[in-house]
Amino acid sequence: MTESSEKITAEENTKLDAAKIVESESGARNPTGAIPKKILFYVPLIWTLFQLWYASPLPFLFNFFVINDTEARAIHLSFAIFLSFTAFPTFKSSPTSYVPIQDWIIGLVGAFCSGYLYIFYVELSGRPGMPTQMDLAVSVLGLILLLEATRRALGPPLMVVATIFIIYTFGGQYMPEVIAHKGASLAKGMSHYWLGTEGVFAVALGVSTGMVFMFVLFGAMLESAGAGNYFIRSSFAALGHFKGGPAKAAVVSSGLTGLVSGSSIANVVTTGTFTIPLMKKVGFSPEKAGAIEVACSTNGQLMPPVMGAAAFLMVEYVGISYIEVIKHAFLPAIISYIALVYIVHLEACKMGLEGMEKKITRTIAQRLRSFVATILFLIIMAGATYYGLGWIKGVAGAATIYVVVVLLAVAYVGLLRLACKVPELEVSHEIKELPNFGQTFKAGLYFLLPIVVLMWCLVVERLSPALSAYWATVLMIVILLTQRPLKGFFRKTQSTDYAFKTGFKDLIDGMVAGARNMIGIGVATSAAGIVVGTVTLTGVGLVMTEFVEFISGGNLMLILLFTAVISLILGMGLPTTANYIVVSTLMAPVIVDLGAQNGLIVPLIAVHLFVFYFGILADDTPPVGLAAFAAAGISGGDPIKTGIQGFTYDIRTAVLPFMFIFNTQLLMIGIDHWYHLLIVIAGAILAMLAFAAGTQGFFLTKSRVWETAAMLLIALVLFRPGIVWDEIFPPLIEEPPAQLESWVSDMDPGSSLRLTVKGENMRGKEFTKTVMLTVGSEATAEERLNGVGIETREEDGKVWIDNVVFSSAAERAGLDFDQEILNIQIPTKRLPKEIMYVPAVILYGFIWLIQSRRRKKQQVLA
Repeated sequence: MTESSEKITAEENTKLDAAKIVESESGARNPTGAIPKKILFYVPLIWTLFQLWYASPLPFLFNFFVINDTEARAIHLSFAIFLSFTAFPTFKSSPTSYVPIQDWIIGLVGAFCSGYLYIFYVELSGRPGMPTQMDLAVSVLGLILLLEATRRALGPPLMVVATIFIIYTFGGQYMPEVIAHKGASLAKGMSHYWLGTEGVFAVALGVSTGMVFMFVLFGAMLESAGAGNYFIRSSFAALGHFKGGPAKAAVVSSGLTGLVSGSSIANVVTTGTFTIPLMKKVGFSPEKAGAIEVACSTNGQLMPPVMGAAAFLMVEYVGISYIEVIKHAFLPAIISYIALVYIVHLEACKMGLEGMEKKITRTIAQRLRSFVATILFLIIMAGATYYGLGWIKGVAGAATIYVVVVLLAVAYVGLLRLACKVPELEVSHEIKELPNFGQTFKAGLYFLLPIVVLMWCLVVERLSPALSAYWATVLMIVILLTQRPLKGFFRKTQSTDYAFKTGFKDLIDGMVAGARNMIGIGVATSAAGIVVGTVTLTGVGLVMTEFVEFISGGNLMLILLFTAVISLILGMGLPTTANYIVVSTLMAPVIVDLGAQNGLIVPLIAVHLFVFYFGILADDTPPVGLAAFAAAGISGGDPIKTGIQGFTYDIRTAVLPFMFIFNTQLLMIGIDHWYHLLIVIAGAILAMLAFAAGTQGFFLTKSRVWETAAMLLIALVLFRPGIVWDEIFPPLIEEPPAQLESWVSDMDPGSSLRLTVKGENMRGKEFTKTVMLTVGSEATAEERLNGVGIETREEDGKVWIDNVVFSSAAERAGLDFDQEILNIQIPTKRLPKEIMYVPAVILYGFIWLIQSRRRKKQQVLA
């Protein structure tokens, strides 16, 4: 065998290894028999059709098969468990070419146990907390089969974690004193875990059923229609000619793919087959090429609107709208990607790499004109979409939907006709020459229409995420069925590539792929529900608070480090969604509570995003790092070295959560004006670029030690200007609580009232914490206090909380009657902390000047 043939064989083997890794998300079996193959095809298809029906308004329109959320969750899990046993082999050595008879039987039994809540819903609702022998038998068997399904689909870690929590529930009396509890009976435990909505069928599975499935299906259909290929080739066409161009294109294409994918491993395999060989071709080592793909693919999960399943879980756990989650997650995700593009640029500069050869070289004026035209086009399109449709809604009223459908149809046909004026996009996994940007950009503009519909429904119409994804998916169905015949009409050809039958096959394949991609998420959210159920059943959350406070000494930074390490360790074996559920359930209340005891108001969304970020980072953290193994499988590099290199690129993603915990303006919280927002965005971008340059040891040229230290200092000051300013000018002053009503009456509506209170927890331990409440527009101070949910009384010169209104902001903040108000924290009048940007930017410019001169000297000497 020749050396070249050996190389080809090695590359084929590594790509096969990568494909095997991504199979963990959709099933590893591919049976050869006709009947098993059809079953594993039609069952996911039926699952998709059920989810489309459930998400649509059709059940209420026809008053047929109307089911509630609990029944839908039961059916959803039935499909997931059945496919877990039939699509995944028992062990790695088990056969994959056929499905053993025992797996069919166990899969059906598991589906029955999951569907038990749907089949006997009326009977079970009539005997809450009083399960029969049959109920208990089904619950125990269902729980066991769920754990096994989790092991098959996701590996042992999540199964082990869930099992430990089950053991803790029933063996609480035998646990060490610090975490002991009285234990639960079998009837109580099974009622909680399986027969109610506090355990397996809790919020997490509800989110998977109601929201996540539709977004995963939407992404699968976009991919089936060819949008993924369009995003990748457009990125290459735009960036491929720059220094390290293929690597920059990898970052952008992974970000665009991440908009609808929400899976780092799938992102690696989808975009990596294009980007990694080209990165190697322009001079990147296999490890660095793989690491860049890993870094940008893991960051793909940070990109709204999908963000895996975590964004939708945050809606339920944090209690804010989906739009709010997207708003808070947007800026960190964008600056993280900007920094990664910059890191790639620095790597290319260090190695003296060039980009791909460009066919047509344009002048600077032409490039500028093209850039401005593209930006103006996007602005005009966004303005026309937002204000134009808004105007139509005001004029047409109830007929708006029909007008919008007509406009969408016209836009779709027009953009499709525009796409037919340029050559069809290639679909090969190799880009041999730089694509023409103009032609590539026009070839798939109509793929943006479903995303426009999705964002319109979410942002303007304020529909639920599930219904918004449903309407976007309906448009995708129309596109899949019609794009090929219409292209054939416009191109005046009748080949099979442009036949309606081919488009229908693409649609069905997208539906099946979407359902198979949901198997792991379905069982993960169910198994993670066991952990949530244990917390609510045993009260271990309070124990966790005291335990973490003890080992950290109440230091918030140590608590955050502890949480980050837990997320990384669990994330090595748990999928991101399950990791997020487990860690956020246990640690989010702890961080918020102990932060309050340290006088720091930490918004709950900031803590949840903190946990989510470190759960994602586990995908490229050795020794497991599945994304790193997938990338190494394509690049032919060492997976451990790839993971380590990828983590060094992702250090910025690890630092960012610590920054937005202490500076919530990075999450667009506490921003008053549009110019304040621009200042925060500019500061965040400059901070992230400075941090990237500092960690890479390279800015305009190789940095000296003091320059690296200065860059890191600049990044810290720009990220947290208050770290210096607050020490010089304290942001708050303490006033005695006797002046509470006087201060509240003078506060502007919507401003924040900060109180320091002292009380006792359920175990009789005294605590002190700070809470923040938003004041309303009521007329008197007493009415304003009632509006936030508290009544006070004064005794012996002390102010006490006399009553807390049920379900009020005060109750949600953890206030309770008989807590003493120690002081009121009033904002001081001072210059804005962003003044610290000025010396930071001056130092930035000073380093730029020094390195610019040094680089010129080096060029002269060279």
